[in-house]
Amino acid sequence: MATTGIVYLVGAGPGDPGLLTLAGRRCLEHADVVVYDYLANPCLLDHAPAQAERILAGKHGDGVRVEQSVVNELLITHARAGRTVVRLKGGDPFVFGRGGEEAEALAAAGVPFEVVPGVTAAIAVPAYAGIPLTHRDIASSLTILTGYEYPDKPEMAVHWDAVARRGGTLVFLMSTRQLAANMDKLIAAGIDPATPVAVIRWGTRAEHETIVGTVATIGRDAGARQLQPPALAVVGDVVRLRDRLSWYERKPLFGRRIVVTRPRAQAAGFIDALAAAGADVVPCPTIEIVPPPSWQPLDDAIARIANYDWLVLTSVNGVDVFFDRLRQTHRDVRALHRARVAAVGPSTAEALANHGILTDVVPEEFRAEGVAQAMRQAGVVGQRVLLPRAAGAREVLPLMLRDAGAIVDEVASYQSQPARTDAAAIRRLVQTGAIDLLTFTSSSTVRNFLDLVGEDIHAQLRAIPAGCIGPITAETAAAGGLRVMVQPAAYTVPAFLAAIIEYFGSLPRARQG
Repeated sequence: MATTGIVYLVGAGPGDPGLLTLAGRRCLEHADVVVYDYLANPCLLDHAPAQAERILAGKHGDGVRVEQSVVNELLITHARAGRTVVRLKGGDPFVFGRGGEEAEALAAAGVPFEVVPGVTAAIAVPAYAGIPLTHRDIASSLTILTGYEYPDKPEMAVHWDAVARRGGTLVFLMSTRQLAANMDKLIAAGIDPATPVAVIRWGTRAEHETIVGTVATIGRDAGARQLQPPALAVVGDVVRLRDRLSWYERKPLFGRRIVVTRPRAQAAGFIDALAAAGADVVPCPTIEIVPPPSWQPLDDAIARIANYDWLVLTSVNGVDVFFDRLRQTHRDVRALHRARVAAVGPSTAEALANHGILTDVVPEEFRAEGVAQAMRQAGVVGQRVLLPRAAGAREVLPLMLRDAGAIVDEVASYQSQPARTDAAAIRRLVQTGAIDLLTFTSSSTVRNFLDLVGEDIHAQLRAIPAGCIGPITAETAAAGGLRVMVQPAAYTVPAFLAAIIEYFGSLPRARQG
């Protein structure tokens, strides 16, 4: 990335965060300033550094709309101040995104810029609705048009006679305001009124909604549904394929917005699994993992590692931190040649295996009580146990091991603290009833989430189902007034995902928009 001021005009894609390009993500990761619009999925901002300034350049509908000249000046001012600026635009910046106008302004001001193309909604949104825009037997041409032109424009850019004669597939972007009028113009220009039309709103996102009709009926149908922007319209016989090719709307979690409160470092796998099942995932990390007040107790314990009979690790975080400190103190896995190793569950055991350590004990019940019982059965009387784990963790495990006759050294290997998360965005989702499930993987995620959203909306939270891994987390959630509806029998992420899918499978299909 450039060390002097520069502007990257980045296409954010149509809404699904997985459709952001790798080049777009790299730009965000190096941004000092991100100027974004309402069509860009807000979760893409997580790719930017925490200290990067985030500027919303306009809202839809009744919100404050920033004039294009003001946006241009923002980009120029920040770039001239030596900052790396990302202008994050929905879809592709050069496809009805006014990216060309912004590039012209930057060029005229002598500001360096680069364009990072995005996946345009014109292509991706119909694909998510099961509509191929071209097909060997049906459509050999594609025309992308604006569905809205400003009334004061001196000359209309759409030549309706030519469009109607051309045939093939037509895609109208920004189509809601003038949908009925545009269909009337197509009919007047000679298109068959029975030609199929699909109107797709918020395509590729949780609110993805598809209405199918004909050129003659779609304006009335969309009006009856009070369809609001953003939406696009697809006109052509390819729409008939939707009944056979629809795939996105058939996913088990389609249309479900699920909040994930897990720490960022551990959330990726869970988020990917939910998204693959069709969920619209809202990352809301409520805790972050930080070092303990001092490394000395853990380093001292590692220096005495040959004296221990057991090493007990209770989380993936604990595994990663322990082996990092092992390396920092110039040791490796050979230092553990004497100790047996216990893990709280399969995820922790897998993390140990990644470091070359096979566990001796993994309990059937994946919590502290299960570990203590399994170790008691393996024999711990008179044996020394090293228990590096989170500061402030429950005392159940060391107490049960001591009651069983073990000599336990408990040391803090990390601690958790509230994460910096956009509370306003989550509060809006709660207040508008736009969340289908809250997920929690520990008691600390529950407590911090309740603190984050504020006590004044706790009553509204009770209307939102919650899912929890483990009975302790569920008890904390229930004590906080949350309605726990999903609790897997096994305390693992795959089991949690399966339980979430089973829960929603028992309910009516997700809301459409």
